Formats: sequence, structure tokens, C-alpha cells
Amino acid sequence: MLSNGIAAGFTEQKLRLLSDPRVGGDEGGIYILSVNESVKVYFSDYYHFLEQVEKRCLEDKRALNAKLAATDPKMSETIAYYRARKVVVDVVLKTVYAFYPETSNLAVVMSPWCFGTVVLERVEIYKERLAKGETPDPNIPDFPFFVLKYVEEIYKKALLELFDFPEKAFSMRWQYTELLKRYSKVLSNVTTSLQNILSIVKKEKNP
Repeated sequence: MLSNGIAAGFTEQKLRLLSDPRVGGDEGGIYILSVNESVKVYFSDYYHFLEQVEKRCLEDKRALNAKLAATDPKMSETIAYYRARKVVVDVVLKTVYAFYPETSNLAVVMSPWCFGTVVLERVEIYKERLAKGETPDPNIPDFPFFVLKYVEEIYKKALLELFDFPEKAFSMRWQYTELLKRYSKVLSNVTTSLQNILSIVKKEKNP
């Protein structure tokens, strides 16, 4: 379970009722031959990974908020760096909150490496939208140049830290790119269908 009370979508009981030939079990637990990679991914490992990512993100966000509150407003570049880091953290959290409770689409169950690639691509798309002024973000001020500059500089390193990946991790990204494009519509539909959940989460955090 995530810190905000969201439960894992594919419970053991639900999994045992599935007739999908990709889902099986062995001494390690119930697993799926993942849609994106066709590798064995244990559901318990998948959810544990997302829980750990959420934990690191929340810890990072608390630290960033404290630093922002304690930083002299005149230190504009330092503030821009902290805000840029929060942009990256927020994209990771939104993805975790979208994928973790999914109950109908097995395409969201993937290895940590593949999940990392999904988020990497999402951050890259999001930062381009921010640069074009296509989406509002509470971390972006009226004059966003420095924040966007730091997002560009730090996002890969920040993701490696939030996922606890080695530095070489994203050198593997291109082996997943075509597969991810193939399933991009599926993943997009999952995200869209979970907007209500995300709205509830936001309301609970900001009553």
C-alpha cells in the first residue's frame, strides 16, 4: 500500500482469478511475462519497487520544501534548482499513483528498468510542454528560464537517484523505446482513466 492509502491494483486474490496465459506462479510468487519486455516480473517485486520509489520521492519533496522555505528569496538560482527538482519528483509521483492502483490493464506491470524508461520519456515530454507554455505547474514561476534550465540539466541524475538505479541504467533505454511506442496508447488510456483517483489524492493532500 502507498502512503496515501492507495492499494495495489492486482491483489493475489484478483490474480488467481485471471485466465491470462502470461500470468503464472512459482516458488517466487505470482508473476507475469510482462507485456513490454516479455520478462518475468513478480507482482510483489513490482509493487515493492513502486512503494520504495514513492517513499524516496516524498522524502525528497519534504527536504526540498524545507530548503525552499529556508532559502533567501534573493538566491534565485538556488530556488530555481529546488523547483526544478520538484518538477521531476512530481512527474515520478504522478506515474506511481497512476500505475500502482490499476486493476484492469496488465501493461502497467513492468520491470524497474522499463518503468524508469517510461518515466524518463514522460519527463522529457513534460519539460518540452513546460518550455512551450502548454501546461501550468506550481513549481514554474512567471519567469521560468532558470527552472527550465535546471530541469534540463538535472532530470536524468535525479531520476537515477529516485529509482536507486546505477548510472548506466538509462543507456538501456533505447531497447525499450519501440516497445513503449507500441504500448503508448495503452499507457495513455490507463493514465486518463485514473484522473479521478489522482484528483481524490490531491484533495486528500490539500483538504
